[in-house]
Amino acid sequence: MRRGINPLIILGLVIILIVCITGMVYFSPNRQAKAVVDSFYSYEQQGMFAQSYDLFHPLMKEKFEKGAYLQDRAHVFINHFGVETFTYSLGKTDKMKQWQIEKDAEPLGVVYKVTVTQKYKGKYGNFSIVQDVYAAKDDGEWKVLWNYRK
Repeated sequence: MRRGINPLIILGLVIILIVCITGMVYFSPNRQAKAVVDSFYSYEQQGMFAQSYDLFHPLMKEKFEKGAYLQDRAHVFINHFGVETFTYSLGKTDKMKQWQIEKDAEPLGVVYKVTVTQKYKGKYGNFSIVQDVYAAKDDGEWKVLWNYRK
């Protein structure tokens, strides 16, 4: 008598396949890059500028000392714009190779660009800021960069 493949083996293989595909999607570089950008703006939205600063790439930290950044962000958005918080949305994630933060800077091998739209309601009315934000790995961790090319 001939026996077929055990249904438990088939079920086990299907479960392994589902777990592998889910893991590849969840841990994909573009998803992780977008997640760090989301975390950065979530901290900014809550006024947690020290935490958002910690997500900056070292090239960004060369542009701002931590104390100055904390004062500037709160001062500009709260005092000048007259807003207490904002909403934001993230656009699609695009992979880029050999991206530079500035014209003469050393290129970064792979970065991911995410378009961020911040919406404010303040004393000068409602307005939005749309900015391409970049994420790159530094010492194995995803970090945020802004574009300074002219």
